[in-house]
Amino acid sequence: MEKTDIKSLNLEELKTYVTQLGEKPFRAKQLYEWMHVHLARDYEEMTNIPGSLKEKLKESAQLTTVIPKEVQISKEDGTRKYLFELGDENFVESVLMRYQYGLSVCISSQVGCKMGCSFCASTLDGWLRNLTPSEMLDQIYAIQKDVGERVSHVVVMGTGEPLDNYENLLKFIRLLTDENGLHISQRNVTVSTCGIVPRIRDLAKEKLQITLALSLHASSQQKREKLMPVAKTYDIREVLLACEDYYKLTGRRMSYEYSLIAGENDSGEDAKKLGELLSKKSAHVNLIPVNPIKERSYRSTAKEAVLAFKNKLEKYGITVTIRRELGRDIDGACGQLRRRIEKG
Repeated sequence: MEKTDIKSLNLEELKTYVTQLGEKPFRAKQLYEWMHVHLARDYEEMTNIPGSLKEKLKESAQLTTVIPKEVQISKEDGTRKYLFELGDENFVESVLMRYQYGLSVCISSQVGCKMGCSFCASTLDGWLRNLTPSEMLDQIYAIQKDVGERVSHVVVMGTGEPLDNYENLLKFIRLLTDENGLHISQRNVTVSTCGIVPRIRDLAKEKLQITLALSLHASSQQKREKLMPVAKTYDIREVLLACEDYYKLTGRRMSYEYSLIAGENDSGEDAKKLGELLSKKSAHVNLIPVNPIKERSYRSTAKEAVLAFKNKLEKYGITVTIRRELGRDIDGACGQLRRRIEKG
C-alpha cells in the first residue's frame, strides 16, 4: 500500500487524514506545526504526539525528508550549494545565498529538465520526474535547519521548469506561504519559467502575489530558438503578450532574466532590440553573466560590455539589475553539482 505524503497535505486535508485514522482533528494542527513550523525530521521529535498515533503514522504515512549528501561553501561570498538525495535515490540541488535583505534559497522543481536550453547543465541528462510539494518544501526546511537562520526569500529557479510541474508548484506555494506554516510572504517568492504560455495564463488566473520571472535570454525569435528549444513552440511575441496579461491580472511587475553570452546575445544591437521589446512594458530586467559549463563553449560577457548593455537598456526607461555572481568558486550553475556526482 502506498503511504500518504502528509507533508504535501494542507491543514484541511491533514484533518481529514487524521480523522480517518480514528484521531481527533486537533492532532492535525499539532502535526502540521511539527512539520512546517518546527521542521521536524522524524516522528520521534514530535513530543506532544501520542505514541499510538506515531505508530499509525509510521505504518501509513510518509514524512518526506531530503538528505544532504554534499554541501559546497564558497570562500568568496559564503554561498552554499546543496546536493540532496531523495527517497528514490535521485538527486536535486539547492542554493543558499546571503543578501542584505536576508537569506534567499533557490530550489529545484524537477529531477532533471526536458527544456533543452543550450547554456544550462540541468538539461544535459534529460528529465526524470517531477518533485512533490513536500520535496520542494523540504529543500528549504533542510537548509534552514542546517544554518539555524530563517529563510526570507524563495526562488524556484533551480533544476527543472516549474510550470511543467504546475499542480505541485501551486500546492508548494500555498503551503510555503500558509500562515500556519513557515509563512513566507508571497511577495518574497519568485517562480522562473522559460515561457510555457498556457501555464503562464493559468497562473495569472490564480492571482497570487508572487513574482514571475521569464527566462528570455534573447531579443529576437531566431536567437531565442537557437538558445531555447521551447521558443519553437511559443513565439517570443506570444510569450511577451502572456507576460503582459499576467501583469494586468495580478498587478505584479514581470521580471525578465537575460543571461549574457559573449558573442551570442550581448551586442549593442541585441540591447537595442531588447529595449524596443520591453520599453512600454512593466518590466524589470536581470542581466546574468552566464555561468560557463564544461560541456559548452559559451563564455561570460566581459564586465565592461555588461555595463554597456545595461546602460543601453536604461535609455529605454527599463529598470535593470546586474545579478551578483555568487558561488563562482563552487558548482554554482544549475545542474553542475548533480551532474558531477552522478557521473562520478
